[in-house]
Amino acid sequence: MTDGQPPDSLPRIGASLVAAARRFGTPVQVTDATELEAAASAVRAAFPDPWLRAFSVKANDVAALVARVTALGFDANVVSRGEWAIAHRAGLSNDRITFEGVGKTDDDLRAAVRAASDGSPLRWIAIESLDEARALVRIAARSLAGAELDVLFRLNPEVAPETLRELAVGAAGSKFGMTADELSEAVAVVGSAAGLVPRGVHLHVGSQLRAVDAWRDAVRRGLAVVALLGGSRARFDTLDVGGGFPILPRGDGAPDPARFARELPDLLEAIPADRRPQRLAIEPGRALVARAGYLVARVLHVRDRGGRQVVLDTGMTELIRPALYDAWHEISALTSLGRPFDGSAVDLEATRVEGPICESTDHLGEHQLPRLRRGDLVAIRDAGAYSASLASAYNGRPRPPQVILEGDGAVRLVRRRGSLAALG
Repeated sequence: MTDGQPPDSLPRIGASLVAAARRFGTPVQVTDATELEAAASAVRAAFPDPWLRAFSVKANDVAALVARVTALGFDANVVSRGEWAIAHRAGLSNDRITFEGVGKTDDDLRAAVRAASDGSPLRWIAIESLDEARALVRIAARSLAGAELDVLFRLNPEVAPETLRELAVGAAGSKFGMTADELSEAVAVVGSAAGLVPRGVHLHVGSQLRAVDAWRDAVRRGLAVVALLGGSRARFDTLDVGGGFPILPRGDGAPDPARFARELPDLLEAIPADRRPQRLAIEPGRALVARAGYLVARVLHVRDRGGRQVVLDTGMTELIRPALYDAWHEISALTSLGRPFDGSAVDLEATRVEGPICESTDHLGEHQLPRLRRGDLVAIRDAGAYSASLASAYNGRPRPPQVILEGDGAVRLVRRRGSLAALG
């Protein structure tokens, strides 16, 4: 059961979304600053200081949005040097950045070692495999030059996350992380190298978790590994439990961050006091930005195809999740037949909504919508996560502008629409 959901913000900001579409054209991505602040407050309340809280930049890599989130009590978690550069543009220093991810190359490892050698180490880097551990040791032996770099080790908790198969990164057989035995060996490998400091365990169960059970089991296993290895390594003191807090359609009954946090006291109490991690960390992404984001689109076609069909001027190039794994985003009308729409349930009709891309999978689901015509505006909801960061220029489509709607109603452009000249 959910602990309750914030009130629907669309009635408050609908007119502003229409104004943003008229000013900047469509499609346009709008972030509601009030909703963003509410989400950040909820996560901070569930995981207060001294928890280390880092925003997962892959959820939304617009530098101005990263800066806004991190100003609300979060650091940054990155999975590439590109995201690392975005975190810098957002104003974060390396000691507020953690570097994780399964795709790190030798050049990425060299960059982390070089930063430490230059006196500006990352908070930590997280290792995914024995191969990566050995590569880091080899690079550090040549380049670390007497400095220190903290290292976490990603545990695959081998649980059964209550989510889509595509999002279950903590499942056994996943490409992410190590078994407990592999992790112990990787710690020994890294711990033998001068300047590399094993500091703890990182895990991530999956995204859009519909229950806390798998997450609780994974945290229990992570705590056990920290307790075991911390017995012989005084500085092995950290557990990063990842993210995964869901943003699902309203009324779905998804657990909120506070519900996950309530599992922790009993889990910690089961570990001897001298073996408990001294640092606990989370790295939410979607939970902070998804609900605050709206993708505003314009109707291109309305027609009958055994039922009403609407084609919009936005789709999988701006929001690929529906095409990628059949994710559902509620779509609400902002105008009907050219006039503002007040959300009335009168004369709503089941409408199949399609995107404009030359792929049959560019489908946005069936929604209850009023009468529409070419030029009407709709809002695709909960689009603040994995929209901008997964966007593409397929079909020669420039990226849409990014706009922040401030609490006082002001609209601020934070990234311009891409240009045709930049394509190709």
